[in-house]
Amino acid sequence: MTKWNTKTTENLLKAILTLKNTNEAKKFFRDLLTEQEICEFGKRWQAAQMLSQKISYAAIEKKTGLSSTTVARISKWLNKGMGGYQLIINRLNHHNSVPKGRGLS
Repeated sequence: MTKWNTKTTENLLKAILTLKNTNEAKKFFRDLLTEQEICEFGKRWQAAQMLSQKISYAAIEKKTGLSSTTVARISKWLNKGMGGYQLIINRLNHHNSVPKGRGLS
């Protein structure tokens, strides 16, 4: 196991998977994290989405307030990480492209 991949973090990930909607997620993450930590995670996720749309580092830095180092790190993980960013970006893009009432059966 790596430093972060422990039984404790596995338990946390399982807890996250039980969340049923954004309201539950908001409650859980607000209890788990500080407001600043939640905002930081949100900015990193926004940067990953913007990078996937080929938006420039400078524009991302301006929009999010993240440093160039952080944006570069997110870009590295987006392109050469474990595939988590791309998995969710693709999933959300697919979900948003399916017309309402026409979901997969």
